[in-house]
Amino acid sequence: MDFQLPAEASLLAERVRAFIDREVLPLEPQVTHDGIAPEALTSLRQKAREAGVYGPQIPTEYGGLGLPLTHLPPVFEAAGRSLLGPLALHCAAPDEGNMHTLELAANPSQRERYLRPLAEGRVRSAFAMTEPAPGAGSDPTALKTLARRDGDGWVLEGHKCFTTGADGAAFLIVMARTDPEVPVHKGSTLFLVDAGTPGLTVVRRIPVLGDHAPGGHCELRFEGLRVRPEAVLGGEAQGFRIAQRRLGPARLTHCMRWTGVAQRALEVATARARERHAFGGPLADKQAIQWMLADSHLELEMGRLLIHRAAWLLARGDEARLATSMAKVHVAESVHRVIDRAIQVLGGLGVSDDTPLAEFYREARAFRIYDGPSEVHRMVIARELLRG
Repeated sequence: MDFQLPAEASLLAERVRAFIDREVLPLEPQVTHDGIAPEALTSLRQKAREAGVYGPQIPTEYGGLGLPLTHLPPVFEAAGRSLLGPLALHCAAPDEGNMHTLELAANPSQRERYLRPLAEGRVRSAFAMTEPAPGAGSDPTALKTLARRDGDGWVLEGHKCFTTGADGAAFLIVMARTDPEVPVHKGSTLFLVDAGTPGLTVVRRIPVLGDHAPGGHCELRFEGLRVRPEAVLGGEAQGFRIAQRRLGPARLTHCMRWTGVAQRALEVATARARERHAFGGPLADKQAIQWMLADSHLELEMGRLLIHRAAWLLARGDEARLATSMAKVHVAESVHRVIDRAIQVLGGLGVSDDTPLAEFYREARAFRIYDGPSEVHRMVIARELLRG
């Protein structure tokens, strides 16, 4: 087993970390509840291009660096040191996952119309699958949104929620049932829906715990929404298969970015432990503090190994469902613990907005829910064990 990272990935990760520290961290105090201002993000992405760190995962033909999945963990982790970092490098969800989906399934015309402007950072996108109960949430087989044939096109009817980035997105990738007589995994289809299409309504931005995502997390309605046949992405009845191919790598890239957040939280806590004196000496001399720092370092290292192994399996063509589920559960839960310990080390300062820890804590909570709750992934892991 060779644990040496490719030189290209290591060098790029160093450049990304330097870029984040130099250009991104100073902007964090300017971020509001609505996120970073569009003009500030445009300027930041131009600086990322000039620094040679823009779009690590984006194909070179669309202006990115074209790195394979196995090279991305240290790079995405370095970007994740700030919640703004993935946005600056254009490797943040949902656009990063949507670009991957379009690479997998789009035809040449769809690539030019949707993938190119998205990859170049000229537009934003959203992925609409989650629905209010009793529709699809953590169980995608409960999908209720329907698309029925009408002439040579389709008409969509349905209700979606928690569609990240939908407010202001140029287009949505929408999952709908096209054959309600068969199970969802055999009868669902993905559609490309342009913003402003009659019948598409952004009902509201749903207020959530921690919300710096551009475009919010939205509730949508489709009422008599008509699309042409060329809106079908990847073929009729292929939606579930494509979505599953999207979700494996997407879970991993979330893990990579959040590892960067947790690593920075650990660095903040470590620095505070060295400089803060109480009860006759620095906090760093107290065993209780040492153990918190040690546990956080251990959990981060375990998470990195799980991420690398899952990325290696996916790169070999393996579906890696067990490996990605293991990485998702461990990283989502350990990131929460690492940030929580860092806050504890800082005490009252940790729960203030004078450091980034409080914002990290608010944002990290949802990671144990989206891209599959920990309970669902544990079910997947247990099912594999029980199968022997």
